[in-house]
Amino acid sequence: MTDTPQHRLGELMEQSNPPFEEVMSCVFGIETHETRTYLVLCEQPGSTIEELAATLERDRSTVNRSLSTLRDRGLVRRDRRLLDGGGYIYQYTAIELSDAKAHLHEALDAWTATVHDVIDEFDGTNR
Repeated sequence: MTDTPQHRLGELMEQSNPPFEEVMSCVFGIETHETRTYLVLCEQPGSTIEELAATLERDRSTVNRSLSTLRDRGLVRRDRRLLDGGGYIYQYTAIELSDAKAHLHEALDAWTATVHDVIDEFDGTNR
């Protein structure tokens, strides 16, 4: 089995003080490099794919896939900027860290409530 984010919950729960990056990757179901991309965008809002690729030392296609995943999760927005000579480029900005933290809390609270329901409904015959 690969080390996908969904399979890291048990490992995460065993840590008494897990790093924020691991919590974010696990809860949002994203890879570590996607979390890193988000955090770089927090520091460098309005970055292009080329700028991110240079900062992250990754190829453009990998950065593009990371940004697509982050946009799907609502963690990053894309804005189009018109160029003086014609055409346009896309710039990416992370949502505020405080908003991402609020989403993390909401996701964990929803999951915890579901687990509590499973525990409460188990009567020994539900196998």
